[in-house]
Amino acid sequence: MEIIIGLETFSRSYPDIVLTIGNYDGVHLGHRKILSMVLQKAKEIQGTSMVMTFEPHPVKVIAPERNIKLLTTSDEKTRLIEATGIDVLLFVNFNKEFANMLPDDFIDEVLVKKLKVKEIIVGTNYAFGKSKKGTIDLLRRRGEKYGFHVKAVRDVMVHGNIVSSSTIRSLLMKGAVLEASNYFGRAYAIEGAVIKGKGRGQSLLRIPTANITTPVEIAPKEGVYAVRVEFKGNIYDGVANIGKNPTFGNQEVSYEVHLLNFSGNLIGQNLRIFFIDRIRGERTFPDIDSLGKQIRDDIESAREILDTKKPPL
Repeated sequence: MEIIIGLETFSRSYPDIVLTIGNYDGVHLGHRKILSMVLQKAKEIQGTSMVMTFEPHPVKVIAPERNIKLLTTSDEKTRLIEATGIDVLLFVNFNKEFANMLPDDFIDEVLVKKLKVKEIIVGTNYAFGKSKKGTIDLLRRRGEKYGFHVKAVRDVMVHGNIVSSSTIRSLLMKGAVLEASNYFGRAYAIEGAVIKGKGRGQSLLRIPTANITTPVEIAPKEGVYAVRVEFKGNIYDGVANIGKNPTFGNQEVSYEVHLLNFSGNLIGQNLRIFFIDRIRGERTFPDIDSLGKQIRDDIESAREILDTKKPPL
């Protein structure tokens, strides 16, 4: 997949571009339905499948007070879109100038003159241009004038609910990672590097844990989770804890994971942690022995969960 950073660097001519436009935060089942249709159409007309997305997320520019937490980093979004087989991923710098572009200017200057699109495939709620005044109906009318076709794709429904990034954010904040996997079409994952922790897992509990530093903006609700961990192409079962470790009086949230059936030094290594299901919330224990017993119970609970629940990774 070719990655283009910025409209100003877009200089090549691509045959018959089939374009989708959106934030694609999470690359969930709704997004993947659209991407699949883009790929199918590009194959039919022997054209170029292309995704236009934005950096930063438009809400961070237009309404920063909302403090939106993204499901995926730019790197993760790129990786997930590339895995679908899309030909070109175009990142557009979303700033106030771009936000204030009139809908007709966006169509004329970007879609027609710059990209020379052949087909546009978007969700039914797609809106664009200053104050989101651009509609799918306007796109269709301009398509008749300029020679491109527009298709609006209906929402994907799961358990009677529309699949959306905001719905998934709400589920993760409740710790409902198994339910969230039904909307993603895969287990939710975070990636990070292993850093040196306080060593309590090994020295006090005889249960070694890897402490993770990660750039993700949103993580599941604090608590203990059954997880799978990808390390150097191998998948390990594990137990993860997100929280402040109240038994030890910590103030900052930490990410720790214990890999089952693994021994070795992970400091400096990158891990991808897939959240399968929540085991329990975070609790304060009266002493180290009580905490150790609970962690061993958590490990057994994780084994049972991981034996039966297997969302795709």
